[in-house]
Amino acid sequence: MRPCDNHEISQLNELKIDLEAFVFVAHYRMNGDIIMTEQMPIMGGWAGGIEETAIVGTATHLNTPTLVGGDWHLDGPTHMRWGITTARECLLIAAHINRAIERHSHLLTGNQYYTAAGPCTEMCLLEAAAQAVTDTASGRELMSGCASAKGTILDRTTPIEARMMAYAARAVAGMDPEKVNYLLDKLVETYEGISADAPRGSKREKFNNPPIGKTFQECYDVITLEPTDEHLQVLGKAMKTMEKIGFEFKL
Repeated sequence: MRPCDNHEISQLNELKIDLEAFVFVAHYRMNGDIIMTEQMPIMGGWAGGIEETAIVGTATHLNTPTLVGGDWHLDGPTHMRWGITTARECLLIAAHINRAIERHSHLLTGNQYYTAAGPCTEMCLLEAAAQAVTDTASGRELMSGCASAKGTILDRTTPIEARMMAYAARAVAGMDPEKVNYLLDKLVETYEGISADAPRGSKREKFNNPPIGKTFQECYDVITLEPTDEHLQVLGKAMKTMEKIGFEFKL
């Protein structure tokens, strides 16, 4: 790795760090490396609910330059039940964290993407798009994705998810936050399976049984590294779903 590459320091939940991490910090600092710190607060765990997790997540951003001299911080509020960052609550937390950081500091921030669904599924792309919309509207500088199928199944991630993130981000760049929030509500409904005004605690069956999709080898020609026609068709279908909601893509 080059000094200009990101060198990660992954902290422990919540607001903790181990001694081994300081060994990495010392090495990176002596070598003049770019330091990326990462901590993903868990909503529903020790951090608590939505409001408490937002406070913890904001604190982790302030902890970054203070404790290890990080150059930028990678966030990623994660849902305790599903292990994803694309649940409605997680998007809400991520947005409020970053608005607070953007208003009161000059820190560089990013967000990690963990979708419930796997590659070559419309659900996966809509999840990635929703988080990209949230990050763009709340002012994040970087997006780190996508760990599809919760990042737990071998070979279940492709560049098409990142392409969807880019398309979605450009579609809402500069848009009024109130309009973004309206579109985002409708977008999240498409993949969580319940209406935004449904009673609290309603089951989100799509999160309980998400499609795991296909492997990279099934989605791409491994020689030419071009996506298959099927994969591109799924991308097109996801974009049409978003256009029906009101998104306008700037390709």
